[in-house]
Amino acid sequence: MATSRADVPSSSADNLKIAAAVAVFVVALVTFYVFADESLLLRVLALVVAAGVAAALYYQTERGRRTVGFFRDARTEVRKVVWPSRQETLQTTLTVFVIVVIIGIFLWLLDMVLSGLFKMITGIG
Repeated sequence: MATSRADVPSSSADNLKIAAAVAVFVVALVTFYVFADESLLLRVLALVVAAGVAAALYYQTERGRRTVGFFRDARTEVRKVVWPSRQETLQTTLTVFVIVVIIGIFLWLLDMVLSGLFKMITGIG
């Protein structure tokens, strides 16, 4: 069976590093709530540091390097996007607004007609 490009070979060392990263973050999260009486600033700083340590551990794995590479590639692609000008954005927004109002009026009139037909046929109302 051929492996696809998305398959990431995992070694026991990588699995251990991922487990350690998850453990560091979970312990930090639990500690954040256990010490709820302590300073919020200190708890948040400790949580941020622990998240950084967990991210560094995760980055040491093949999967972590591929994840970082994916986000770099995504950022590169976003920079290639040709964003609409202010005028194009305003025109599109206005067009959508007008169409929504027209469809809303049409559905309101259709509801009135069907409601009137229903009342006329059933004699209710």
